[in-house]
Amino acid sequence: MSSSPLEPRTAHPPVGASAGSARLLWLDVLRGVAALTVALHHATYYYTPQMRAAEVFAWFNPGTYGVLVFFLISGYIVPASLERHGRVRDFWIGRFFRIYPLLTVVCFVGIVPYLLGVRGLRLDLEEHDPVIAILAHVTMLQDVLAVPNTINVLWTLSYEMAFYLLIVGFFVVGVHRRSVLITASLAVAALVLGAEIPWGSVSRAAGVGPTVVYTAVLLTLAIMASMSRKAPLMVAGGVFGGVLAIVLVAVNSRVGSWEGLMILAVMFTGTLVYRVEHGQAGKGPAALSVVTVLAGAVIFGPVNVLLAALTFAVAMMLRHRRMPRPLIGLGVISYSVYLLHMVLMMIYDQLAGPPERDDYLKLVIFTGVLLLVSWITHRCIEAPMQRLGRRLARRLRSDAARPVTRAGGDGPALAPAGAAGTPTV
Repeated sequence: MSSSPLEPRTAHPPVGASAGSARLLWLDVLRGVAALTVALHHATYYYTPQMRAAEVFAWFNPGTYGVLVFFLISGYIVPASLERHGRVRDFWIGRFFRIYPLLTVVCFVGIVPYLLGVRGLRLDLEEHDPVIAILAHVTMLQDVLAVPNTINVLWTLSYEMAFYLLIVGFFVVGVHRRSVLITASLAVAALVLGAEIPWGSVSRAAGVGPTVVYTAVLLTLAIMASMSRKAPLMVAGGVFGGVLAIVLVAVNSRVGSWEGLMILAVMFTGTLVYRVEHGQAGKGPAALSVVTVLAGAVIFGPVNVLLAALTFAVAMMLRHRRMPRPLIGLGVISYSVYLLHMVLMMIYDQLAGPPERDDYLKLVIFTGVLLLVSWITHRCIEAPMQRLGRRLARRLRSDAARPVTRAGGDGPALAPAGAAGTPTV
């Protein structure tokens, strides 16, 4: 489920780190808690199935709670990151190198058992053309394209991608700070239209295969255009990507229109909190918008929603306090924890079969192995690829700023980036 949910910062601020970077460590703590909560929620099905029968799980779902916290975090920090750097191209490069490397590894591991002729692949995925299934996962929109997820937790990434497309669209047309209107509109649309739109309307009408292919092509064109240095093309790409996202979520989401639109409303609630904090939105209208979202979000369970909101609020109130180093470290590896816990449980299921009774020792061992493996994948996959993405973004910025000399050697043919007449975002 980051960025998504899922964009770790430095485990501890280096000597001389700015207060701005240090004060965001509370988000790392939230990420870590949310990721581990989701992992333990799923792990209890394997290691403590009898404990799952406790009455508390009838009204509180730890997995839903953790995912809602993730969505609030993404809403709070991802648009702010885009606006702070001001470059759509840097944003997409950063998202790609942040999400896809580990995601690719996890998806491959997820299908290995199937390739070897043993259990592991989700049975409903076997019904789809493998090329279409792979293409859907490449777009990261598989959950709104009627294609089952290779690993079930990947569904949240589809809404992360839809959110990215929307914030880029709002950013390039200059309405990104109208978060009160955006958040309230999504919540109202979910309440008014959600129950009236059949699930998977586009895929049922056009077919899953054509829908996936057309989406992949249109998504690629939209992202490439939004990264352009030409303002009209950049705006067209951003707007088209946003429209594509909202259409898929509203009329083709696996979870239904109400829930899909409300997920986006929850994410933009995180953005709205950021706006109020930085004086970019009025507290009164923002509070009314938040109440509208909370009223509609009861579909996720009132206790789950209220606890997620309370957790985010408490963490934010404590953001100027010194954060526990272990929880900061957990936040740094949160993306690995989130993606890998299902893979490890799948491997355990292959080796040991389904559990017969509660075994808390195995649950503790699983948690330790998960944290160790997540630390390794972060160091060996996530961190190096993020550094590569940053180097690539810097190189592209440098190349864009370097004057190009004509063949005759009579001076620059192109103005450097940021010069008059050259749009920068």
